[in-house]
Amino acid sequence: MGKTRGMGAGRKLQLHRKAQRWADKDFKRAHLGSEYKKPFAGACAAKGIVLEKIGIDAKQPNSAIRKCARVQLIKNGKKIAAFVPNDGCLNFIEENDEVLIAGFGRRGRAVGDIPGVRFKVVKVAGVSLVALFRGKKEKPRN
Repeated sequence: MGKTRGMGAGRKLQLHRKAQRWADKDFKRAHLGSEYKKPFAGACAAKGIVLEKIGIDAKQPNSAIRKCARVQLIKNGKKIAAFVPNDGCLNFIEENDEVLIAGFGRRGRAVGDIPGVRFKVVKVAGVSLVALFRGKKEKPRN
């Protein structure tokens, strides 16, 4: 059975389309306002204060401790775990440092073998983590 095709079928077609739109994931995300309930509240990045440095065990079959930081966001006080990319970059981050956090790919879902981590550290004390890692810049002294 297909669509109704009669002369007076416009209202039924309209109501059916309106109901079926809610099955679309992107439509639902745009219209429920759930983007504002997430830690970034609709933004693409946010600043936060490092509470502690943590190691998160990778999921099976991998065996590693992924270096992360527990961060409290300045804008709303929510606490999140953020991945620290590159080898040895955790050494550039101290507790109480101000860091810039961004999404970690996959549209707000956890990436790879790191369970529950949906964000990554981009800057530390206003300096790019990549620049620190490559030795192009130094972290400012307080």
